[in-house]
Amino acid sequence: MIDRAGLAAFLRHRRESLQPEDVGLPRGARRRTGGLRREEVAALSHMSTDYYARLERGTGPHPSEQMIAAMAQGLHLSLDERDHLLRLAGHRPPTRGTASDHVSPGLLRILDRLTDTPAEIITELGETLRQTPLGAALTGDATERRGDDRVLGFRWFTDPAAREPYPPEEQRQLSRLYASGLRELVALRGPGSRAAELAILLQGDAGFREVWEAQEIGVRPPELKRFRHPEVGLLELNCQTLVDPDQGHRLLVYTATPGSESHEKLQLLAVVGSQRLAP
Repeated sequence: MIDRAGLAAFLRHRRESLQPEDVGLPRGARRRTGGLRREEVAALSHMSTDYYARLERGTGPHPSEQMIAAMAQGLHLSLDERDHLLRLAGHRPPTRGTASDHVSPGLLRILDRLTDTPAEIITELGETLRQTPLGAALTGDATERRGDDRVLGFRWFTDPAAREPYPPEEQRQLSRLYASGLRELVALRGPGSRAAELAILLQGDAGFREVWEAQEIGVRPPELKRFRHPEVGLLELNCQTLVDPDQGHRLLVYTATPGSESHEKLQLLAVVGSQRLAP
């Protein structure tokens, strides 16, 4: 059963304890609110301000698990705080593990500060959970993807468009990389895991079967990643990785050598964003 008063009090307390810079928002010169504004939390949680405000007043509808999960991320809650919020809303918290989409506050704080850098947070399967605006401009907006298409390795073998940004000479290496990583996950997570299900689904693709049957383990990504962007052309980027050991999430940060042509192209991409340049 939902505890409306408890839910309202907890949401209000967490909102008031956060500052704009904690969630990657500008403070502004005229701010009088002690913490975040309701409309800011609503925007971070991808819901209407009216819906969120009613929950804080204890008069809103019974929020679904998906809405609670969205608010937990918007408020940068820890796993313990997210589970508490679920219980207040009358839901049973999910089993914890590496399959969780809930990003830790620590990784979110780092991502929020990478405003001028392509970066993304992915699961161990390769599902993009969060992106910086420049990350979305570089690799595509992950919010448009659903189901198995959220997994880069799955798209790689099933959608030719996923391979287009990469030079042909590197596509073979990346195919080996994704097959090797999936094989390691199947062994780690077991035959009933989502990794195992994806491996079965991909058996229908001849390109996947070829690299899968090679039984390779331990294939590592190249030190220098090359992207062919439709607007700014070829970029050569280094990728640094920060791992959350509790949930298996990875923060990928793409950087270019200062003064290089790729560095200049990244600066152009930051201005252009995801919009199309005129021919």
